[in-house]
Amino acid sequence: MFQPDIAGNVGTILRLGACLGVGIDLIEPMGFPWSDRALARAGMDYAAQASVVRHVDWDAFRAQLPGRLVLLTTRGAVPLPDTRFEASDTLLLGSEGSGVPEAVHAAADLAVAIPMRPEMRSLNVAVAGAMVVGEALRQTGGWPAFG
Repeated sequence: MFQPDIAGNVGTILRLGACLGVGIDLIEPMGFPWSDRALARAGMDYAAQASVVRHVDWDAFRAQLPGRLVLLTTRGAVPLPDTRFEASDTLLLGSEGSGVPEAVHAAADLAVAIPMRPEMRSLNVAVAGAMVVGEALRQTGGWPAFG
């Protein structure tokens, strides 16, 4: 997540990551304080179960990126149903209020958009992230064992 603004959305993403075994990277600064108290208030009781890496800024995040950077954006060039994911992809969600800056768009190897009705602006960032993570796991065989 690129500079997330809303603790509740981060909590939802952390829960998603914990339940599905997907690591979460948080690129700072964030729009809320990161503390045990703030996490508890946001309902992030799954935070301890999630694999979370915090990065002090965009450059620190980019320096450790292992594979392709796949940006989820309303300005995406590739519709989600046409996207082919790789197991080493890193999915990037923008900040709730401002998305990502042009430099981050330019750095993405792939920009993906979720098709939706033209009169709608966007989905909630955590909902969009869950949809794309689910499709990426389906394509790469990365779902956790069932049962």
